[in-house]
Amino acid sequence: MTQSNEAALIAQIEGLVVPFGQLALWALGQSGFVIKGGATIAYVDPYLSDSGAAIGAMRRFPIPIDPGSIQHADVVFATHEHLDHADGPTLGPLMAASPQAMLITSSQGREIALQADVSAGRIVIPRIGEQVKFAGLTYTAIPASHAVSALPITRYAYEVDPEGHARCMGFLISCNGVTLYHSGDTILFPELLTALQGQRIDLALLPINGRDFFREQQDIVGNLWPREAVELALAIEARVLIGCHNDLFAGNRLNPGMLFDELDRHARWQRCHLLQPGELYLYAG
Repeated sequence: MTQSNEAALIAQIEGLVVPFGQLALWALGQSGFVIKGGATIAYVDPYLSDSGAAIGAMRRFPIPIDPGSIQHADVVFATHEHLDHADGPTLGPLMAASPQAMLITSSQGREIALQADVSAGRIVIPRIGEQVKFAGLTYTAIPASHAVSALPITRYAYEVDPEGHARCMGFLISCNGVTLYHSGDTILFPELLTALQGQRIDLALLPINGRDFFREQQDIVGNLWPREAVELALAIEARVLIGCHNDLFAGNRLNPGMLFDELDRHARWQRCHLLQPGELYLYAG
């Protein structure tokens, strides 16, 4: 993104008035989002560097914001340690530029942040299911089942220690009278459905890039298939489904039209959107 476009995006985030009962989202690509409700600004899974290039994971689009120019973050969430979710070259500059922000992440994400010179006192490792109020929002860590990779076998697992700290998680975030669920990277499994049962969810941000044998043989771990994302949105009665984690890396995505094919077959009236990097979506009920 050019400097003028970046400056315009930052100005829009800072200047947009978001009345109670509304929530603004800006897509950053992959699973990255900016969330604003009232005066609160949160970042979830921002990947704002090109650190993946060192392992052949090339970006398909430019970095939308220089993390060192983000001075307005109140809280940053990183769902797990994979670089497109907890990225040292993103978290270090972002947290330095926003000294008021706290980082909510896993034990593994904490280690990445510490190596990026984020002070330990600014990092919180949440317990699954514990509701926490902070900086004008309330968040709850939700179980996620992602992968422990050990070639030639990729094993999907929900890993949680005896204190309730998970290696991978999603977040239920209530802000400004709106509740958002960001699943992080996950497949469907019973503990996830149990954790979300009975919750009122306005927005569900779910990965749709799927998984398969061939990608797993390359140590590329996957997520929900579009059909699964649709069925999960229905099961939790989400008012709006936002598909994500399908745009950044050429080798770990599928045709986004598959999501709308599944909607047409199984949930014709489900509200659904796919956002481009830098695009604003304003939820108003």
